Amino acid sequence: MTPRPAAARSDAVLERLTRLHPKIIDLSLGRVERLLARLGHPERALPPVLHVAGTNGKGSVIAYLRAMLEAAGKRVQVYTSPHLVRFHERVRLADGLIAEDGLVALLEECETANGANPITFFEITTVAAFLAFARQPADVLLLETGLGGRLDATNVIERPRLTVITPISIDHVQYLGDSLEGIAFEKAGILKPGVPVVVGPQPAAAAAVVARRAAVLGAPLYRRGVEWDVAAAPEALEFTWQGAARRYPLPALGGSHQGENAGTALACAMTLADDFGLDAAARAAGLTGAEWPGRLQRLTQGPLAAQLPAGWELWLDGGHNAGAGQALAESLRAWTPRPLHLVYGMLNTKAAQDFLLPLAPLAESLRAVAIPGEAASLSAAEAAGQALNAGFIAEPADSVAAAVADLVARNAAAPARVLICGSLYLAGRVLAQNG
Repeated sequence: MTPRPAAARSDAVLERLTRLHPKIIDLSLGRVERLLARLGHPERALPPVLHVAGTNGKGSVIAYLRAMLEAAGKRVQVYTSPHLVRFHERVRLADGLIAEDGLVALLEECETANGANPITFFEITTVAAFLAFARQPADVLLLETGLGGRLDATNVIERPRLTVITPISIDHVQYLGDSLEGIAFEKAGILKPGVPVVVGPQPAAAAAVVARRAAVLGAPLYRRGVEWDVAAAPEALEFTWQGAARRYPLPALGGSHQGENAGTALACAMTLADDFGLDAAARAAGLTGAEWPGRLQRLTQGPLAAQLPAGWELWLDGGHNAGAGQALAESLRAWTPRPLHLVYGMLNTKAAQDFLLPLAPLAESLRAVAIPGEAASLSAAEAAGQALNAGFIAEPADSVAAAVADLVARNAAAPARVLICGSLYLAGRVLAQNG
């Protein structure tokens, strides 16, 4: 018998695991705790954990922290979600992304231990990641919540080294509620007694909820605008820590909002400096060396980029909620003037209008697409209707490639920018197809 191709082996196991629970998302800790107990509690054998929750900026903050810690010579593990192209991206060990054989073995071990008990895909794959992290030596684990915080599958770490709350906005209302206060309460569920918490820029309502929770738990607070601050100057980042100012190089990741994410990472680094050797050189190297695909990323190669005439630009961003739309709009306003056209797709679980409204005044047109392979995607016609309601000149398109070709054909008179946006899942499909 011909062996199954390696990549397809993990795909087959992952597909099986999606059928273990009738719901894709069912926030609870009971199922995870049961499986962890059966496996000998790997969550108790992890390296020091930096636990990160929030609505926007989690991945970017983790990218900066990883780069800083690695610049300081530390062995860093990372857990993030969702992935863009392959599931392996979610589990980064100190020597790189988890290997195919190791991933398959861990998933099957968890599947066997779980038996016929219901458990969500995210829950069982998070347990598999904890097994991987517990069995490989490292100095630190950067752990991102999947959704919310209080009942998120990652929230089983009894005493992390640090907790982090990035900017909170309205998202996942069907699971977390439709008020900032309610969502902030869920995010602040990762705070632990006596464990320091770094808090990024927040709306006042969210900041008050986090501060109250920290006070109840005796968790030292490091808040943007109070214990630390950040401002982007033309040639540098001005970071202030407990009254002392220092200049750092501008962050490598694109977008005006990255100054805030970089500031949050710097505040984390300052609380960890003594334990992890994060001196000024390591902090600066992390800001300039961070990589995080699919976040205001310029695409210069591949079939899609090849469709563009000389002088055109192609960009990709995976933001998908109100806060991401506002941050993206701020970045676009800072670009040099040039006609902008959007290619847009979004899941039907997201608040499309909240994402689109800040962008409508900045774009000349929009082509709407369905996200390939996503059952929860808006259809191209539905996405176009949402864009029309938000004020765009919008039409549906059969695919991203068709949308780009149509934009080029209708706007060939002068160089323009094309921005593909609306969903991390769309960003992942584009990166996979564009090479």
